[in-house]
Amino acid sequence: MSESTKLGKYKGLQIASGLGGILGSGCIVGLSATITVIKDYLGLSPVQVGVVSSVMTFCIGFGSLFGGRIADAIGRVRVYNYVNFIYAIGTLIMAFTPNYPSLLVAAAILGLTSGTELPVSLSIMSTDAPNEGISNKLVSSHQIYWHFGQFISYLVTFFLSTTGIVSARVVFVFLTVIALISALWRTFSKSLAEIHAEAAARELASAKAEGESETVKVSVSSVLFGKNSKVFLFSFIGIGVYYVAWNLLANTWGQFQTYLLAVNIPDEAHRQTFATGIGLVLLTVATIMSAVFTGISASHLRKPLFFLGGAMQVVAMAVMAIGIGMGNGSLWFIVAGLALFNIFNSFAGEAMYKLWTQNAFPSQVRASIQGFLNGFSRICCALFAIVTPTLVAPENIGVTAWGFFGIILVSFLAGVVMINTEKSRSAVLTEN
Repeated sequence: MSESTKLGKYKGLQIASGLGGILGSGCIVGLSATITVIKDYLGLSPVQVGVVSSVMTFCIGFGSLFGGRIADAIGRVRVYNYVNFIYAIGTLIMAFTPNYPSLLVAAAILGLTSGTELPVSLSIMSTDAPNEGISNKLVSSHQIYWHFGQFISYLVTFFLSTTGIVSARVVFVFLTVIALISALWRTFSKSLAEIHAEAAARELASAKAEGESETVKVSVSSVLFGKNSKVFLFSFIGIGVYYVAWNLLANTWGQFQTYLLAVNIPDEAHRQTFATGIGLVLLTVATIMSAVFTGISASHLRKPLFFLGGAMQVVAMAVMAIGIGMGNGSLWFIVAGLALFNIFNSFAGEAMYKLWTQNAFPSQVRASIQGFLNGFSRICCALFAIVTPTLVAPENIGVTAWGFFGIILVSFLAGVVMINTEKSRSAVLTEN
């Protein structure tokens, strides 16, 4: 490994930020993996299930839209340090929710805080890194922690699948502990404070070298519609189309994979165990593949693996759609499609989106731009989540699967354009 990609003292920043990834995916998948037992415990209707998931997703979008801007206004480090204290309140409410209204409150808190956490953490890692090699490694490694949060949620619900509401309580108490560890570490760590200070000094020195005043701030509008606006606006639209389309599908699996499998399993007595068991296996594979991507994120292999990953995700949805259309054994085609999607989305999915947003825009507006893209994407997902339980029901999944195929194809084509213009966009950013 070259010197430029050795993490050294930045390993602590990687872990402290990675814990936020565990929290972000943990609340989404934790709700997904336990929603069936919560539904039974509280006596929820299918519509109420959809509303809970939609509230969380909408609030993730709202937090992303405005959390990044708030962080840019009052200080990214300040928000980075304290946001997970509030997250812990939400997980405690979720763990011991006595009724439907409190469940909605918990979903809203978790959505707002996790939506704010992601763009701020990625911006902190990218800005604090002393060079692009370390930045790429830090940002891409965040996806490993994201998958680990999913893995833990499924692992707990799998082994406690026969305990009913206890499995949900264990998952969200675990997330409470992680949230408090993360918040306390970020707030009181002297080494992290030193890294933040060094990054601030580098930004100030760079501004002075270019003859800029300390008080001059770069805004999102000045980036997208000012000098080199064609390049930055092109990146903004291209990355947005890629991520919104991909995330519509990924968020559906994140929130409703267990539900999708469970409603298509005839054996009611073993639905929860079987569905969470499959999810556990798929996430194990996804976590391994994320680790592989982290190792090659700064190498020449990133581009060919993107093409492989994107194409295989298209194939995955085709397999699912064709298999379901054949009728018999549709469950196994659903499993096969999910397996291919989980194996290859590390090469052409969230991790690539995170790298692009951190490498395509000036550091002063990365949190705001990524926050907007995250937020807009999550709002689209929230609207989609309202009808998803109906769309993935056995009588509708055949048509829905072809819709998924079209969505992932759009994402892949947008990604092809973006990865083929990486070098030219990077050159403009360096000059800007």
